[in-house]
Amino acid sequence: MKRRIFFLAVLLAAAVNLRAHDPNGAPITWNREISRIVYERCASCHREGGSSFSLMTFKEAQPYASAMKDSVLARRMPPWGAVKGFGNFRNDTGLTQEQIGLVADWVEGGITRGNNAKSLPPVPKFDKPAPFTVPKGAIAVTGETKLTRAVTLDGLYPDRVPAGASMQVVAVRPDGDVEPLVWLYEYAERERHPFLFRKPIALPAGTLIRGVRSDARILLMPLRGR
Repeated sequence: MKRRIFFLAVLLAAAVNLRAHDPNGAPITWNREISRIVYERCASCHREGGSSFSLMTFKEAQPYASAMKDSVLARRMPPWGAVKGFGNFRNDTGLTQEQIGLVADWVEGGITRGNNAKSLPPVPKFDKPAPFTVPKGAIAVTGETKLTRAVTLDGLYPDRVPAGASMQVVAVRPDGDVEPLVWLYEYAERERHPFLFRKPIALPAGTLIRGVRSDARILLMPLRGR
């Protein structure tokens, strides 16, 4: 129940903090604002040859505009797999509050294309991503685990998580200080990726890692020369 309340609070805060567009200002358009968001945050999947339907042009995006709005407001897209605000990650691909507000304003304002095609940004190029390799020295965690040595974490990797599982993973230092690590929510295999901390997290020996299910395994990745 507490988890559900917290998650709803996160969504409510996101909705409340959306940037309100000035109705007397210039309308939000595909050419000027929305294409930039799509190219930066969505096109790695939503393109020809990607893993999902293309949103690379106004013609392609227009039929999905309302679904785009609903998905970004609910933070289903771009997929991240974790609750926002619980842990701080440098590879977070989620939209900012301003970007969410722009998408919502664009749809509510009539899904405008824009008159100036020169406003469109360059079409991005995509390189085939290198496969992720778990670094040497990773610490496997299943169930509650006590660290036997001090470690500075660069991130973590959900090596094995049951479909649909939710896990609020924290580190409890010996002095009682609690460090939020990640809150996986209704996990899906397609969302399996490393979660890389924005700042390294130092954990002394004796720290307890809590919240990992007994049928799951999380790999803690130590910092190495970043």
